[in-house]
Amino acid sequence: MSETSPKLRTTPKLRAELDGIPTYKPGRPAASGGPVAYKLSSNENPYPPLPGVMEQAVEAAGAFNRYPDMACTGLMNELADRFGVPLTHLATGTGSVGVAQQLLQATSGPGDEVIYAWRSFEAYPIITQISGATSVQVPLTPGEGHDLDAMADAITDRTRLIFVCNPNNPTGTVVRRAALERFLDRVPGDVLVVLDEAYREFIRAAEGEGGGVPDGIEIYRDRPNVAVLRTFSKAYGLAGLRVGFAVAHEPVAAALRKTAVPFGVSQIAQEAAVASLRAEDELLGRVGALVAERERVYAGLVGQGWTVPETQANFVWLRLGERTAAFAAVCEEAGVVVRPFAGEGVRVTVGEPEANDLFLQAAGAFRKGL
Repeated sequence: MSETSPKLRTTPKLRAELDGIPTYKPGRPAASGGPVAYKLSSNENPYPPLPGVMEQAVEAAGAFNRYPDMACTGLMNELADRFGVPLTHLATGTGSVGVAQQLLQATSGPGDEVIYAWRSFEAYPIITQISGATSVQVPLTPGEGHDLDAMADAITDRTRLIFVCNPNNPTGTVVRRAALERFLDRVPGDVLVVLDEAYREFIRAAEGEGGGVPDGIEIYRDRPNVAVLRTFSKAYGLAGLRVGFAVAHEPVAAALRKTAVPFGVSQIAQEAAVASLRAEDELLGRVGALVAERERVYAGLVGQGWTVPETQANFVWLRLGERTAAFAAVCEEAGVVVRPFAGEGVRVTVGEPEANDLFLQAAGAFRKGL
């Protein structure tokens, strides 16, 4: 073959939708051997696995030469009992983001539109572009929450899916019942609304104007176009095992099972998830401790003079604009790594009390220098 042969000058053709796709940026780890001692950049649970979970995972690891149960039978049965839903309304995947990508595969492609608030979960634009669909990003309100009226106004005959992240990542704000139900009443029945509830367990919002924060699984029951995403990565502390699930009516759940990666959820993850569900008392205690720390951090920031949206997740959000990188650098020098969004702000996970103390000290020092 000559050096001028066309075969030597070409490369495989890839999908044009992948051109310019944003790259998901995970939270930076704490540097080993450096000044950073705590990682507050990935919304992880700082506690080790719940009692009994490690033992189940280790036992399952003894058989990882075998394929896992592709149907996730034990986990599906546990979820059905725990949430009072039919087995046919459940689907599992590699974390809630994996299930979200399956939903896009099942609903959206070139020429279709996907609506979500912005800023919201960083994966939404990525998985939307991978599917070939077009993102329709609706700006947050001045209070850092979803503008549901504007999102409803953005619906067209090309809209196939709408994400509502509740609580919202990275701002921690919540959508209340009255606003959500009013929004859902405006959404056509053939558009899927996905209630992404990765941080559901951390919600403590009291009843107020607009009602409390609804449980998506209660909302879905009489709305066939609503699906709910949950994960074991946050409150349950299984981030490294990648297991999440969706609750949706049968046609949507069946589509999710069709688009799932075969054997995607390992047996270790399945057994750990089941054990975690059975350790709910311990879970509630740990979540309660994190919520108490969240309130302490929030109050500390407000006391320093920061404007902080009320958060119902396991993190806080500071909108810093052009000062974002400088703030993140000050935190790193103090011994904590946070999650900066260039030109917008920082999200800071609520971690161990010692880590939270260091963060508050850094935030206070930065504030005094303004």
